[in-house]
Amino acid sequence: MPTTVIDGIVTRYEVAGSGPPLLMFSPGGFDSTLESWRTVGIYRRLGLLGRLTEQYTCVTFDRRESGRSGGRVERISWADYVRQGVGLLDHLDIGRAHLMGGCVGCSTAAALAVAHPDRVLSMVLYSPAGGVKYRMKQHARFLRHLAYAEEHGLDQVVSLALGSEAGFTADPRVGPWAGAIRNDADFAGRYARADAGRYLTTVGAMVRLLFDRDTVPGAEPEDLLGLDIPALVVPGQDESHAPSAARYLQECLPLAEYWDMPVAEQTEANAPGRILEFLGRV
Repeated sequence: MPTTVIDGIVTRYEVAGSGPPLLMFSPGGFDSTLESWRTVGIYRRLGLLGRLTEQYTCVTFDRRESGRSGGRVERISWADYVRQGVGLLDHLDIGRAHLMGGCVGCSTAAALAVAHPDRVLSMVLYSPAGGVKYRMKQHARFLRHLAYAEEHGLDQVVSLALGSEAGFTADPRVGPWAGAIRNDADFAGRYARADAGRYLTTVGAMVRLLFDRDTVPGAEPEDLLGLDIPALVVPGQDESHAPSAARYLQECLPLAEYWDMPVAEQTEANAPGRILEFLGRV
């Protein structure tokens, strides 16, 4: 698959289908890869990507630090994820696009719309990640990694990451840069030699920056209230995708449509059609 360098970091991406451009921010948390649209949970069950490529040019990619994309140790913010998405649009010479986020991808999609409303035609926000228990789980995951790194050292984090295929979601000890460690021996070497105290400070600040609220992170509510971008919001219904998160986006986005369909009743027969119907009107 093709790659490009955005903000000094390699991004692996795929372009499929034909029609208006649809930039898709993958589900999967810190393991958000382009394959997630075909392999993860409800997205695999619904077959969304296959249907969407029939009418849209779908751009999928590995989020930085995920899959085969690269990474950089820094205090990552939602603005960094936005920079990757906009950089990919620029690389593909796409001026404006529809956006679709799945799970945590909804946060980046909404943040991109706030930062660059002139680049966004509409948004589909499918099963947005958020809620009290979601925030608690993210903080606990980072704390477990920080405890392991402090006790064993960064060289042992590298050894642990190289000795398994588990991502940060499955095994928090390997940390959010596990993918980059596996993909790039030079990066792994620099990571192992990094100043441990500075690393712990950076990562501790990162989790506080990314997961700072008990609803959907990524964009301030006042900024969402000022958007005039059509949006379709589809609820999730578990500890990481609280229904309240979807309702929050409905409340904050002036031109939001809310598909009030329980997850158990979102099917391959009705979900792709509902998305295509929305996209076809904007």
